[in-house]
Amino acid sequence: MSGIGERWKALRAVEGLVDPAELDALWADLETVEASSLLGHWLGFAFLTGHPIEKVLAASRWHGKRFDALDDAKPLICRAEDGSLYSDTKAGRGEASLWNVEFRGEVTATMVYDGMPVFDHFKRVDDTTLMGVMNGKAGVVLAEGRHFYFGLERETPDRTRGPGC
Repeated sequence: MSGIGERWKALRAVEGLVDPAELDALWADLETVEASSLLGHWLGFAFLTGHPIEKVLAASRWHGKRFDALDDAKPLICRAEDGSLYSDTKAGRGEASLWNVEFRGEVTATMVYDGMPVFDHFKRVDDTTLMGVMNGKAGVVLAEGRHFYFGLERETPDRTRGPGC
């Protein structure tokens, strides 16, 4: 496993809170990714840093994201009580689209939310894994100047997650 892969695995394994500075350092070392390469279904998880968005996603039973086309992205695929998946357009205030956008001096794939000033920037960990940083206005996304960090794993028939995501 590469150095980046080892760092990723170590951060995923942290019990308790992850230091956002470690996530920032890993982000800086990852490769940018083209928006068109993200199309498909993705399982999501939050890096626990104490960011308020973590509680919102847990309460919504966030499953992941789905990118059907560059202009058809579903940021909040959630699991209903009956186990079915749905796009939570109420919480997300609509859906989103994918663009290549500059963030921290690099152009990388970014999901732009339709109904609120929020951007999810993505970089590649490996062929099936992305790191995401949610960015936006203070009071909407930024919590005391801190971003929300998450990961996505490409969903395949053998890589799915059941209820309680």
